[in-house]
Amino acid sequence: DDIEKFIATEYWSIVAVFTTEKGEELRAKLYEVNGKQIKVPPKPQMTDEDWDEFLKTNFAITKVELANQIADTLRSKDNFYISDLTKKESRKNPYPPFITSSLQVEASRKLRFRPRRTMMLAQQLYEGIDLGAEGTTGLITYMRTDSTRLSEDVVSEARNFINEKYGGQYLPEKPKTYEQKNKKNVQDAHEAVRPTSLKYTPEFVKEFLDETQFKLYELIWKRFIACQMESARLETTTVSIASDEFVFRSSGTTILFDGYMTLYDEEMEEKDDQNGNGLLIPAGLEINQKMKLKELNPNQHFTKPPPRFTESSLIKELESNGIGRPSTYAMIMGTIIDRKYVEQI
Repeated sequence: DDIEKFIATEYWSIVAVFTTEKGEELRAKLYEVNGKQIKVPPKPQMTDEDWDEFLKTNFAITKVELANQIADTLRSKDNFYISDLTKKESRKNPYPPFITSSLQVEASRKLRFRPRRTMMLAQQLYEGIDLGAEGTTGLITYMRTDSTRLSEDVVSEARNFINEKYGGQYLPEKPKTYEQKNKKNVQDAHEAVRPTSLKYTPEFVKEFLDETQFKLYELIWKRFIACQMESARLETTTVSIASDEFVFRSSGTTILFDGYMTLYDEEMEEKDDQNGNGLLIPAGLEINQKMKLKELNPNQHFTKPPPRFTESSLIKELESNGIGRPSTYAMIMGTIIDRKYVEQI
């Protein structure tokens, strides 16, 4: 319903490529005009009164004529300079250990496993795998759980493992604990989904598992170890390039210390968009440094409706609304697909 009733709004962005005296390039997006930040109108059909109110503090480029007019004005200028340069350090914390819903979501996203398949494989890992001389051994804890709780013994074991394998700099001062968003709905009957013992490393068990079992076990293993590792430290550099009433902005992030990201990162790929975010910022830039405009492109966009659900995003939505239990997510997905209540595209 939300998709069908959505009305798209046209808007434009202006992206430039600047060069330093050394010939280094920097991509930046037009961010401000006359002290007003460029924004997309929040609603496609605003009353004149709402539109006037919006324009008091914001600037919108909703027509090609205005975009071209601004572009022509900018191309005629030759007084671009760095008006602001800030560096900010931040920390990126590890993700909590898996619960049923997050395991299904991540296995769907990273391994392309359907929730039903994920739970079938997790059941096999839980019930036990023949490890040769070790006998039949359960490799993971119970996979139907809504709790991120971990036993003190296994956390201590994980901290020793991290210290030995990765070094003291990857070991936090204190063990990490994780609060849950929907705490009142959590039954907390079981621990988080984790390996039963850290002696069963992915390398150790690989020869005893088939390819799909191994992929899922490795995902669970990495997520568990990573949840007890030190946070990553990042430095974000933001550069503003001005000319009279126009200000462009670009920001880029450098990893100062990878922390848990050396083992596990939920982002599958770096986001490197054309708007001047997440890009490489040349070293040695200074305030008031002159910049030369090399390229300028107005880009047309349209606001988009919310995306259709995937199995993983629907599970997230069910969990956030308190619908279903850890034991029922895969069954709900299977039912709506098998009975053709929904179509997979």
